[in-house]
Amino acid sequence: MTTPQADRPDGEPGDGEAEPPVADASDEGTGRGAASRRGRRTDVLAVLSFALIALWVTFRLWANPTHGVRDNRSDQALFEWMMAHGARVLTDFAYPFGSDRMNVPDSVNLMANTSVLSISLPMTPVTVLFGPRTAFLVFLTGGMIATATAWYFVLSRVLVGSRGPAWLGAGFCAFAPAMVSHANAHPNIVSQFVVPLIVWRTLRLPDGGRWLRNGVLLGLVIVWQAFINLEILLMTAIGLGVVVVALALGRAELRRRARPFLAGLAVAAALAAVLLAYPLYVQFFGPGAYEGLSELIRGYRTDLASFTAFGRESIAGDPQTNLKLVKNPTEENGFFGWPLVILVGALVWWLRRSPVVLGLAAVGLLFAVLSLGREIQFEGRATGIAGPWAALENLPILHSVVPTRWALATVPVVGVLLALGAERARRLAREHPAARPQIRFVTATMLTMALLPAFPTPLPSVRLDPVPEFVTSGAWRPYVAGGRSVVTLPLPDTDYPDPLRWSAATRLDLPLARGYFLGPDTRPRAPEGRIALFTAPPRPTSSFFITIRRTGQVPPVTAPTRASALEDLRYWRAGVVLLGPHEHADALRRGMTELTGIRPTYTGGVWVWDVRPLTD
Repeated sequence: MTTPQADRPDGEPGDGEAEPPVADASDEGTGRGAASRRGRRTDVLAVLSFALIALWVTFRLWANPTHGVRDNRSDQALFEWMMAHGARVLTDFAYPFGSDRMNVPDSVNLMANTSVLSISLPMTPVTVLFGPRTAFLVFLTGGMIATATAWYFVLSRVLVGSRGPAWLGAGFCAFAPAMVSHANAHPNIVSQFVVPLIVWRTLRLPDGGRWLRNGVLLGLVIVWQAFINLEILLMTAIGLGVVVVALALGRAELRRRARPFLAGLAVAAALAAVLLAYPLYVQFFGPGAYEGLSELIRGYRTDLASFTAFGRESIAGDPQTNLKLVKNPTEENGFFGWPLVILVGALVWWLRRSPVVLGLAAVGLLFAVLSLGREIQFEGRATGIAGPWAALENLPILHSVVPTRWALATVPVVGVLLALGAERARRLAREHPAARPQIRFVTATMLTMALLPAFPTPLPSVRLDPVPEFVTSGAWRPYVAGGRSVVTLPLPDTDYPDPLRWSAATRLDLPLARGYFLGPDTRPRAPEGRIALFTAPPRPTSSFFITIRRTGQVPPVTAPTRASALEDLRYWRAGVVLLGPHEHADALRRGMTELTGIRPTYTGGVWVWDVRPLTD
């Protein structure tokens, strides 16, 4: 498939490298056949290079089976749980859009969380045969490889037309500092391989006589992305809208093809609406639905200075320098480094006659400005200047977006600009043979200076406590008969996700009280209404053990405290309370013993309280 003239940075047609590398028998022994074979070898080498970089980034996790992501153990545990849920959907015919295996008795709305059904369902064999940790690592590593590969083929066949520039742009789209930051246990965000497919199918909509087929294909890839990450889908839709408008304004021939484009777009929207109607209803109106994120989370913004800083997982990065620029290591959504920012600005100026480039520049600027949040911050200090996001953050749907992630959407913009710039330099070298060495030297020097400092380093890892034998052996099963749950100490939340790994190891047979998930604040006088909490609303006993976990001290135990504990255990339908390895294990054990009057037994690596007599 060749690139339409309107998609070129300068309106010129591409060369033969844009053709798919497929040769027939008539090509044997000809120059075209040899070029096609070279193209196939180049494609294979490109994909292998992406695989090597992805394995380099995740090397420590593969090399140490007992290790997990150091900077985000909570989300790793959550995604292991989600992979187990996807397998359970196929093996046990479980309901896909919610689960009662966490947050007993209220369950969890998985559409309002990141259920990643597009990945967890087809990866069921990996999860069942090798376990949820391996499935998580395959998801994380494979997501980066697939993202780079998808961008490579779309850039080389559709947007740019040559393999070298496509490799450059695709590599940046998958391994930019922001993407490596999210590789800290956000596989749903680094797995953006459907995004270039959406771009490709959108550009194919104007093809004459194929509006129905093209609309159906676009609708299907939209649905595919919806079950990976809706936030990325929203950003893709907005970005594509801006670029398409820029193309339409800059090219009269595209305006003449508006009818098939709009017809195909209507088909795609209708198909996606039909297929997503029930899941989205569950997400926004079903049990466990919430009404936006908290003021705190919606305050996560991109520091203006971070765009020219280097990511901590980059060669030139410095974790200490970044502490004041970002909330946590998983949200370094800018961090291009000043050489790359200068290069991108120069590329936009150089290619400014192209509607595509102007549209991309507009999208990148829009997303960068939105990412600054409700108040602009510079080098860790609030400036008092309101950002445009302040007028948008309370709107429906947008109130569930973390503003700093708009900066993440600038990554593919920069990647495509790099590919377009490299392609233009390559074409100049071909058009001016006498200056070819100088052009190539300048191009290589500029790209090296801009991109080498941002090259990723391996993700840091940390040893995780093994799943206790009491869990892996199934010794807990008699305690949960009749619909009872397992209560862990501490109770699971953002700071203590280990019970989710335990449950995932049992293929979710182990049902948990509370958990780590997004759910509504259902307290009668909740300060912000039904906004999302990162666990269930607090109960007296959960707050009691949070105090012990944070301080190592047991609060005074009174008759009302014991009565509340009994009420909470009955609410959770508790059959057994488990305490695994923890720095404050002694205080936690003493607290539960004083609350219940039951002396625990130590077996299978955990302390066990049989609370069935209390909750019958």
